[in-house]
Amino acid sequence: TPTCLSFHIIHHKIVSLLPLLVCICVAEMADGQVRYSIPEEMATGSVVGNIIQDLGLDIKRLKSGRARIFTEDDSEYIGLNSDKGTLVVAKRIDREELCKQVSPCSLHFQIILENPMELHRIDVEILDINDNAPYFSKKEYNFQVIESASPGARYSLESASDPDVAMNTIQTYKLNPSDNFKLNVVSLPDGTKYIEMVLHTSLDREKQEEHKLTLTAFDGGNPQKSGSVKINVIVLDANDNAPVFSQSVYRVTVPENTPKGAVILRVSASDNDKGTNEEITFSFSQHTSSASSLFIIDPHSGEISVTGVLDYEKAKHYEINIEATDKGGLTDTSKLLIEVTDLNDNAPIISIISLSNAIPEDSPLNTVIAMINIKDLDSGKNSHVRCYISQDLPFKIKSSAPNFYSLISDDILDRETVPEYNITITAVDEGSPPFSTNKSINLRISDVNDHAPTFPQQFLTAFVNENNSPGMSLLTVKASDMDYGSNARISYFLEDSQLNGMSASAYFSVNVERGEIVAVRSFDYEQTKEFHIRVKAQDGGSPPLCSNVTVKIMIQDQNDNPPQVLYPVQTGGSLVAEMVPRSADVGYLVTKVVAVDVDSGQNAWLSYKLQKATDRALFEVGLQNGEIRTIRQVTDKDAVKQRLTVIVEDNGQPSRSATVIVNVAVADSFPEVLSEFTELTHDKEYNDNLTFYLVLALAVVSFLFITCLVVIISVKIYRWRRERLFYKSSGNLPVIPYYPPLYADVGGTGTLKQGFSYEVYGTTDSRMSDVKNFSQKYSDFTLIKPSSTTDFKEVISVLDASLPDSTWTFESQLFQIVQHHESGQRLFLECMLCLKNKKAVESDVYQMNVFL
Repeated sequence: TPTCLSFHIIHHKIVSLLPLLVCICVAEMADGQVRYSIPEEMATGSVVGNIIQDLGLDIKRLKSGRARIFTEDDSEYIGLNSDKGTLVVAKRIDREELCKQVSPCSLHFQIILENPMELHRIDVEILDINDNAPYFSKKEYNFQVIESASPGARYSLESASDPDVAMNTIQTYKLNPSDNFKLNVVSLPDGTKYIEMVLHTSLDREKQEEHKLTLTAFDGGNPQKSGSVKINVIVLDANDNAPVFSQSVYRVTVPENTPKGAVILRVSASDNDKGTNEEITFSFSQHTSSASSLFIIDPHSGEISVTGVLDYEKAKHYEINIEATDKGGLTDTSKLLIEVTDLNDNAPIISIISLSNAIPEDSPLNTVIAMINIKDLDSGKNSHVRCYISQDLPFKIKSSAPNFYSLISDDILDRETVPEYNITITAVDEGSPPFSTNKSINLRISDVNDHAPTFPQQFLTAFVNENNSPGMSLLTVKASDMDYGSNARISYFLEDSQLNGMSASAYFSVNVERGEIVAVRSFDYEQTKEFHIRVKAQDGGSPPLCSNVTVKIMIQDQNDNPPQVLYPVQTGGSLVAEMVPRSADVGYLVTKVVAVDVDSGQNAWLSYKLQKATDRALFEVGLQNGEIRTIRQVTDKDAVKQRLTVIVEDNGQPSRSATVIVNVAVADSFPEVLSEFTELTHDKEYNDNLTFYLVLALAVVSFLFITCLVVIISVKIYRWRRERLFYKSSGNLPVIPYYPPLYADVGGTGTLKQGFSYEVYGTTDSRMSDVKNFSQKYSDFTLIKPSSTTDFKEVISVLDASLPDSTWTFESQLFQIVQHHESGQRLFLECMLCLKNKKAVESDVYQMNVFL
């Protein structure tokens, strides 16, 4: 139901103050449409209506939706006050200028809201007020009337013009004076009116040659306004008949864009007079000046031609008054109605009302991307527009209102597949031939963190040499992320784990930005050969996504350890000698140099070379196994004491080496060996203090002489006592190397840890002896663990108790015993010498005890 509001517009005139009651009607329409009515000429800023109440909105929605007005013709008559939610007059509205004679006169526009997008249609009807007075195109008109004109003769007059409409336009005319002429208003079949002056009484030129009349036009407004024009009537003689048109109204239809000079119509009129009085001329009425620039009439033939450009979109019809005048000045009037038909000469116009520059790739279906307005200035079928986009795109066009369309999403979007779209909107009308218009929209797909960083490989391997410098770069891991911006900004972290009982960060660090893995400390291959760490790559999304890669860091060996000689052991206080009987054959195994290298690979490959020797022609050293053998037959001329210097080298680059001195005794009896090597142990170099060494040498010689004497006597006594129990063996002395507690010889090529033990089977011939391996610790079958002060005779008694008749099975127990003796190496050597030579007596044992 319309709601009427009264507005009193007060106009101050010169004398009186007249109120004007104007009714503004507001009616809510369906589909979000609202209609208002306001009078023209309202002051700028005047309130048109409250859209908050009429549309059911609120101020917050207007501001958050960035409400604005959209008009198809870009007019700015009505403005929006977002703070109050009202429509106001933005500039002066002149209904006559805006709509001319069209009634009703309305402004059509839309209120656009965003987030979400809304469209509300607003119609504002402009009501007419009586702000224009009637007026005539000229101030004065002249007529010639023959005196013979009979009463009832008609003379066409120009109608006054008033831009107002309805009651505010012209309502009545008044002719003054009215003695001879009266005013007649003629209504035509099409509903239009025109005025004519009718002769009321006959004229007499002799009485009055000229009549001065005043024609006044009045409108129906309040207050009433008027306009007048002077009419001069000159009385002529004798022309009884006025021309008569064949039709009172001529109608013609002309297509727009008709070429200039084209004849559209020919009018005709007749006059019953004769001679010059029947000659008729045609002309346009003086008040049809608006059409005179587009059309022209031939005054003799009555042909009407086009002289301007006809445009249906500017004017759809024209109304022209045509006059036929004879020589006597008699006239007749006819009306020409020209209808301009539309041609499809305008392409559709596409306007983007609102556009989202970017939408997230996870936007749901039917997300509104753009609001589009499409109009065609043509009419009828030519203005019907069809809008579409390419079917290959994940979007579609949906009509939301007449001439309004929405571009919405129609499929799942993936920025990693297509980061942006160029959407071409095509509008085609239904004319013949059809016109089309294209409009391109660039739509960017914004990124969502939907991809985790990925490594090219799940497992990586890095190599680093031991003894590296702290801070050394080992490897750079690189992950990729298909996302964009901060979602693809990757940071690298070292996952906390335990390595050798310590945190992984104590060994390595990872550069957060570059993914560079750096060693925090120096590594030792002999302690740890490899590490396994995990590096996490995390993007900068919210929430962040991550992935891991396992990095295996291999420590590569460097030749940083020299060979270590295990046997023979070099001691500073005592001297060990290997015995070689003078009856030894070529290739006799004197001893074996055992060495190890804690490095690995070729850095641990050892080679043995004889560097110095008392007699190089007597001994040689195996290059790979370190065995020292005789290379010729031993003779009586060979010195008892032989000193060999063996160098052990590894295969590293550069190589490292160790030197060991091997003392060899060439003798058949122990006293001979003892005497020679006693002198050898005290054969020192002289220094600058010669006197000191001479005195020291004298004391040592005296002491050794007494000691040797006692040892020899003890050995003789021992041999005499044991010769009944032992028989002489012609075999050679077995060479049994000494091994530290953590190593044992394995074929001369490596070492085994103490977790393995050996059982020795000996015979009277050392060449037939055998060694058996047991995978158990020595402590499992150790018989005796003598202290450092254990007497050698107790060891012999144990050996006697465990010695079978023909085969010795106690050597392994002996080996275990001497492992814990402070002079185990020498004790073992002498015990084996004693056991091998069965005829040794207690004197020999005594001599060994003294020696040990």
